[in-house]
Amino acid sequence: MLNEADVNAIYLSLKLGLTTTVFTLVIGGPLAWWLSRRDTYLRRLVGAIVTMPLVLPPTVLGFYLLVFLGPMGPIGKLFKSLSLDTLPFTFEGLVVASVICSMPFVVQPLQNAFEALGERPLEAAATLGANAVDAFLTVILPQTRPAFLTAAVMSFAHAIGEFGVVLMIGGNIPKVTRVLSMQIYVYVENAQYGRAHVLAGGLMAFAVLTMMAIQLLNPRRKTKKTP
Repeated sequence: MLNEADVNAIYLSLKLGLTTTVFTLVIGGPLAWWLSRRDTYLRRLVGAIVTMPLVLPPTVLGFYLLVFLGPMGPIGKLFKSLSLDTLPFTFEGLVVASVICSMPFVVQPLQNAFEALGERPLEAAATLGANAVDAFLTVILPQTRPAFLTAAVMSFAHAIGEFGVVLMIGGNIPKVTRVLSMQIYVYVENAQYGRAHVLAGGLMAFAVLTMMAIQLLNPRRKTKKTP
């Protein structure tokens, strides 16, 4: 059975996952569109920075976020000058870190979908008098809906399962930053393996369902055999 601490951790994880998904789609969608429409050194640099969390150890990313967002960092000092609380060890800080970590899982599938679509749909929309916004909403978005759904699922799942960055930027504060991954860590630290198995098993089942959902959203196209 789940106890109160487990329920709080599940609630925080779902809240973090949903919030992260919204922000990554809002930011990552236009960013992926820009990356798919440009072929410059700036585009390659931005693309490399966006995808860096895929290869950078989470603790390293979390450490530098802690430095930049902390009281002595540039962003932390800006917040202090505005009489605002700094972000480390808050839920808002978790959201910032989670958005950065999950961004590659949104940008990459969307960028690939935009590039695969090509220029013809936009050219056809332009001949019918559609402006850029109308063309995106009525032509591009419907044809890339599976990519958006995949990006949303991947962003949500990654935010739910993240540990390294959460540990560095959020710590382990009950009802504030103790998400599911941290709750499992607490149980293992206290040798409560039975309770850890319950939560870990639930996350494993969630991971399997996530991958199945992605496969259903992106079915393989059957190729016709030539005689």
